[in-house]
This record gives sequence, structure tokens and C-alpha cells, in this order.
Amino acid sequence: MKTVTIGIVGAGFAAHFHGKSFAKVHGVNIRLKTVVDINVKKAEEIAKTYGFEHFTSDYNEVLNDEEIDVVDIVTPPNLHLALALDALKAGKHVICEKPLTGYFGDAEDEKPIGRTVSKVKMYETVLREIEEAREIINANEKMFMYAENYIYSPNVIKAAEIIRSKKSKLLFMKGEESIKGTTSPVGGMWEKTGGGALIRLGCHPLSGVLWLKQVEAEARNEEISVISVVADTGNTTTTLTEHEKRHLTSNPLDVEDFANVTITFSDGTKAVVMASDNVLGGVKNYIEIYANDGVLMCNITPTDNMKTYFVDQENLENVYISEMMNEKTGWNNVFIAEDILRGYLYELQDFVECIAFNRKPNSDIELAYETTKVIYAAYLSASEGRKVTFEDNKVTL
Repeated sequence: MKTVTIGIVGAGFAAHFHGKSFAKVHGVNIRLKTVVDINVKKAEEIAKTYGFEHFTSDYNEVLNDEEIDVVDIVTPPNLHLALALDALKAGKHVICEKPLTGYFGDAEDEKPIGRTVSKVKMYETVLREIEEAREIINANEKMFMYAENYIYSPNVIKAAEIIRSKKSKLLFMKGEESIKGTTSPVGGMWEKTGGGALIRLGCHPLSGVLWLKQVEAEARNEEISVISVVADTGNTTTTLTEHEKRHLTSNPLDVEDFANVTITFSDGTKAVVMASDNVLGGVKNYIEIYANDGVLMCNITPTDNMKTYFVDQENLENVYISEMMNEKTGWNNVFIAEDILRGYLYELQDFVECIAFNRKPNSDIELAYETTKVIYAAYLSASEGRKVTFEDNKVTL
């Protein structure tokens, strides 16, 4: 059996999820070869922790390494698309973390761009870039695999199985990802992230509902597309004092910390996606599916398969309980098998199998394209206070 040799670019938060999951991939021989990060100490840490053979600060070492089959991109979002296209041109398969891309500004933009640049310009620029990228990717013999873990969550996978079996009509879906705020020092800057809570967090449930709608379409032998988007975004903590905000970690400079998006599909059905940076109690991830013949509740996090109660935190300093929950006293829902329940393991298992056995991934450029298009249509809708409609895959301005 062919051994799939992997190089990973980026040594931040997502690299740990990927590293843990690669270690559990089965049925395919893999070789973890190189970690790349401009911060060599972070690259060394990832390499030593997860068993990569080599680390470097030079991305070209991965591109020029003939042994490396796939480049796994887990960098900040403003680097995703350029690095992915470079890797494809170098003859590598690509795994690319979400979001695919966004608007990060150009030389003529006044800063901060989230406040000064027209969302029409952002939408048109991003749409042009992702259409060009999709053409390049579809023409390339190497695979582009979009690392959207939501659709690999066991809950969502099971929901898809049921939808395929029953051929259900999905009348309404609701999805959310919310947290108490990003820990990234650049998380509040549009030029680094391409937006706020919607693109950082909401992209997950958005991709989930878009994918499930295509599962339905395939099962029922129908064609279903997004025909309109209505969105509202804003900043919900502007009236808080510093003391009142002490439990929240979001620090938006020119991005939203709240978003609510309503999607209408071509069959008349709906989906609502929410995202917020100001929700306490840990990471909130779910998709609810309301069909003509049933209801499917996909609760991704928090889970309730283990609960703990402690009166103090003595000797728990190095024990991981759950993301975004610093306090371990009182009652807590513990994250068990997080890499599996949040989809990371099945995601990378699928991608490695696709390379080894030359088959199409569940999450590819089409999902990345649709998610990005809807996100920026939502930003346009929110900025102008109106419905944005699509005609022949183009936005109606």
C-alpha cells in the first residue's frame, strides 16, 4: 500500500487538532514529515509532540520536497488560498483549513478596512478570486480537500445517512457556533481574518447546512441551490464597561461579534445560521434539522457523556476539561474524544483515504466556494439592510 507523506503549514491551534487526528488514522500508511511555521519554536513543538520528522520556517522546502504528497494548510485565513494554489502548482494534494479565503484589503484601502471598505467591493473581489481558484483547482489533477470538520461530526454523518435512507425533505435547518471570544491577537481585525464571528465561527454550521441540503438533493434526485440571503450583524458589547466585559475575551476592532443569517433555497426551504463571540459556558456547536418526516438534533458541543463536579481545581492544572472553560470548579461537561465528536479524525481519515485510493472527498472546493459566497453575500446584506438574491450564480446588486 502506498504511504501518504504529509507536510503541515502552520503550527497554531488547528495544528494540534490535525496532529492528534493524524496519529489515529488507520488503514492507510502515513508519514508525518515536515512542519512549517515562521515561528520555528512553534514548528518544533508540533513536530516533537506529534512525531513529524522535520521542522522549518521555509514553505519552499515542502513545495520542493518530492516525497511529500499532501500539504495540510492550517495558517491564518489570509494565507489559505495563495498557499493552496502554490501547493497545487507544485504537484501536491492540498488540505486547506476553513475559511477558504476572504477580503483582506488592498493597497488603496483606508484602514481599518472593516469600517471603510464597501461590502460590494468585498463581495465582488472575493467572488472573482474564488471563481478563478475553482477553475484552477478543477483543472488540476491533484485534489483540493476543504477541512470543514462539521460535516465529519458523527452526528452530522448519521443525519446524512438517515436523510439518504428516508429521502426526507428538509424544510428548515438551524445551526450555530458561538464562544466567549477569540484568543487570537488578530481575531478582531478584518484584514487578518476576513470578517468576524460569521466567517470565523458561523462558517462551520453554514457549511453543515449547505452540505446536508446537497445530501437531500442527491437522495431525491433534485437540484437545489441558494437563491437568497438576509443577514444582520453587529457588536453586542458596545455598551458594556470594562468590568462588565471581564468574562468575555472578544476584542473587535472592525469586525462583528454577532451574526444571524437566513438562507432561502431554490425549493423554498430555509436555514438560519447564528454566530457570536459573546456566549459564556463553553463552545456551542449544533445543527437542528426539521424535515417533513422527522426531526434530527445534531448536538456537537457541549456533550453530556461525562460530567464533573469539583469544589477546587487542585492538581487539575494540566487536565483538559473543555475549550473556552477556564474554571473547572462546579459542574462541567467534559470533552471526551473531542477529535472524533467534532469531526477532525473522520475528516483527515477521509482525506488520507482519498489520496491513497484516488477518490473524491466529502468536503471539496464546491463546499468551500458556496460557503465563501454565502458569507460575503451575508456581509453585503447586513451592510445594506436588504435581501441579496442570486441569479445565474451571480449576486443581484
